[in-house]
Amino acid sequence: MATCIDSSTPPPSRKPNIPHQHDDPSFNFVKFYRPFSHNHEKNLHTQRIVEDFEHVHLHDKVENGVEVDLWLKIQEEARLDLEQEPILSSYYFSSILSHKSLESALSNQLSIHLSNLSLSSTTLFDLFMNILVDDQDIIDAMKDDMKAVKERDPACISYVHCLLNFKGFLACQAHRVAHKLWLQGRKVLALLIQNRVSEVFAVDIHPGAKIGRGILLDHATGLVVGETAVVGNNVAILHNVTLGGTGKVCGDRHPKIGDGVLIGAGTCILGNIKIGDGAKIGAGSVVLKDVPPRTTAVGNPAKLIGGKDNPIMLDKIPSSTMDHTSYISEWSDYVI
Repeated sequence: MATCIDSSTPPPSRKPNIPHQHDDPSFNFVKFYRPFSHNHEKNLHTQRIVEDFEHVHLHDKVENGVEVDLWLKIQEEARLDLEQEPILSSYYFSSILSHKSLESALSNQLSIHLSNLSLSSTTLFDLFMNILVDDQDIIDAMKDDMKAVKERDPACISYVHCLLNFKGFLACQAHRVAHKLWLQGRKVLALLIQNRVSEVFAVDIHPGAKIGRGILLDHATGLVVGETAVVGNNVAILHNVTLGGTGKVCGDRHPKIGDGVLIGAGTCILGNIKIGDGAKIGAGSVVLKDVPPRTTAVGNPAKLIGGKDNPIMLDKIPSSTMDHTSYISEWSDYVI
């Protein structure tokens, strides 16, 4: 028997996380996927995207006020990128320009990256959206993270670049959702997200760990953060950093990182110790004891620059300056 098809119902999108064209009368799906045959057609294609989405999202600024400014900036950057690279039209449409909010665009990115054959992107998209739209604290923290990446990482050329390409940023946002699920008692699901983030981004943050806002995970590859670790606000952490325990000790067993701390690449901070506000940990250090605020610790085992009794005090926030090598002359006579 032939299958009966209702021709009045539009077919489902091949990308389930993209709002379908019938959801908004301003969309004309044909415009966005018209084949390119000449250069002038590419320019017209990009121009249509710019014009259509300027119309579609104009009301967002009025409804949401200042909070939507970052999202409008991201859309503007996306349109400018398309003027330079029209070949990215479909990708930018599905990733940014088809979405009406930053929450939706972020949920789409995370769901696509973390899905697999048995865990659909549609399921993950719904999960992430349900968490994000109901938790303003996560959204505010996410925006602070994005601004931190843009302002402190010279490799970040735009907010769009951060949203689409910076796995440290994406891994941190996935952790925020996993941590929310952990606090809700949905630990199996939280641990599943942790595992997928570890597999996809090579960033392993236990969902029980508490992460502040304005976080920069620079490169991020090889980052490991234990269950009872606490990371303060405006912290910068480089790749191959471990915030771990010292063995099989149970309970509160992981480091506590203060506000404004900079942790260099390849550092191990082990045990339930405190890294004070505004401290700097040099690359390759192994830290086993508390580090006072506004001091610099470096080496294996780590020692304070200037000595334990009279350490040199930092006058600037290291996570903001991202200066990894200051005071090296006072610490070592090593020369090349």
